[in-house]
Amino acid sequence: MHDLALIGGELHTNAVGHNAIARLHDDGRCERVWHPRCIEQDGRPEFGLNYLQLNSIAAGADLAHSYFSASTDQLSARRPGHRNFLVDGRGVIFSGETREVVARGLTRPHSARWHAGKIWVDNSGYGELAVMTDGRCEAIARLPGWTRGLCFVGDLAFVGTSRVIPRFRQYAPGLEVSRSECGLHAVEVCSGKVLASLIWPNGNQIFALDWLSPELTTGFPFTVGRARARAQEKQFFYAFTTPLTENLI
Repeated sequence: MHDLALIGGELHTNAVGHNAIARLHDDGRCERVWHPRCIEQDGRPEFGLNYLQLNSIAAGADLAHSYFSASTDQLSARRPGHRNFLVDGRGVIFSGETREVVARGLTRPHSARWHAGKIWVDNSGYGELAVMTDGRCEAIARLPGWTRGLCFVGDLAFVGTSRVIPRFRQYAPGLEVSRSECGLHAVEVCSGKVLASLIWPNGNQIFALDWLSPELTTGFPFTVGRARARAQEKQFFYAFTTPLTENLI
């Protein structure tokens, strides 16, 4: 699994090893519910091996209105993790509705997100925050590390950066590996200006970012003196009732 996202009120994830999106059910089951058309060979989808690194979800109201990032749309013997897996400019964005590529030219993209009617994505191999417009992704800001993790608050984008792991330096052709940093950056989306950064000198990896409103965090984990909002708690913790937890949630 990589990203987790609520689509239509249900929890979904990237089943990276299956080249698919899976729905996680309350009873612990998971099922594949979407895959890109490119993995179909002779009319049958290839779910057996990770070919694409299908790794993020820009969650819409339903699967048809969602988008997904991947490192490639080509099935080959050199799969993600292979030292000679080609990455530069091979990354794509898939449309949930058509299951086809709608944008190309990315390098190891992560953290696709909807914001203000557009799809934004971390172009990780170049340390960029990019926005999709008319079938291409335009860099808005460049940051000192492997961009991964993205959320929006008003006109600000919060972007995570990670150090490039030395053995994966070939996946970051646009970064100076020895100077990559682990941090959190506030970017003004209209200008691309980095307004502030929080750097962890001894940090290493960031995968995901999100923000919580004061309504959820005041009195964390539960608001004192107020009736428990169980539906809200369930969403907040991504918790699902099972025989072991039904008395907790």
